[in-house]
Amino acid sequence: MQKELDALGLPVAVGILGVNGSGQESGNAGACEGRDIPWLQEIPAEPVWARWQVAYRDVIVLDEDNVPLVAYNLTAHDLRDPAAYEELKSILVKAAGGGATPCRAPPT
Repeated sequence: MQKELDALGLPVAVGILGVNGSGQESGNAGACEGRDIPWLQEIPAEPVWARWQVAYRDVIVLDEDNVPLVAYNLTAHDLRDPAAYEELKSILVKAAGGGATPCRAPPT
């Protein structure tokens, strides 16, 4: 999907990356195996999972200021289903075009 989004020449660049929750470090090797997206490890000093109210397998779409716009769960929406794949891609395209609005404010 990253290559497809890059090819669209959107007004705002889209970067897809993974963020592993603090305390889940033992799963990093398996999560990265055979994949090429950037993978970040959350640290206690920067608890984004809590701040963004992340559920396991959520895709959190952020605006240019890292404010969450949409949470899209991959357990509920399997990307092997072409409709789910296109739905997520559409969400990302809309966010990169400036048409999305926040669905929930991050906790302060």
